[in-house]
Amino acid sequence: MEINLPPYDIKLREKDGHRQIFDFLRRRYVALTPEEWVRQHFVHFLIGHKGYPKGLLANEVELRIGEKKLRCDSLLYNTDLQPQMIIEYKAPHIELTQRVFDQITAYNFLLHVDYLVISNGLQHFCCRMDYENREYSFLRNIPDYKDLYNI
Repeated sequence: MEINLPPYDIKLREKDGHRQIFDFLRRRYVALTPEEWVRQHFVHFLIGHKGYPKGLLANEVELRIGEKKLRCDSLLYNTDLQPQMIIEYKAPHIELTQRVFDQITAYNFLLHVDYLVISNGLQHFCCRMDYENREYSFLRNIPDYKDLYNI
């Protein structure tokens, strides 16, 4: 599956007739879906190319709004373990529309993070939230970890 992210040393296996990919953040094999292919490549990109600390990233984080359960694809925490960035993935054939952005914005009502990122493996969008002025701005690139608060 072609995507616009750097390659890495992928660990795949077949179990009970299903392909799986190793998620090194969750430390286990998970079902290999197109979305998971994007997630694993994107997380490795953040760690290997953008300097994000592995220990501050988490995959499949559950959130609750009353009785409703939501699931963030990935979260980046700051060193105080407060959520700093929400990352939402879609399969490469899924267009990144306003609806995808609305989904990640709903998660942010709970988490109040500084950055929102969406990726389908082909396109990647990052915006920085400005709560004081009640606006957000899209960045040209996914920032390096060291630059998150210098933008």
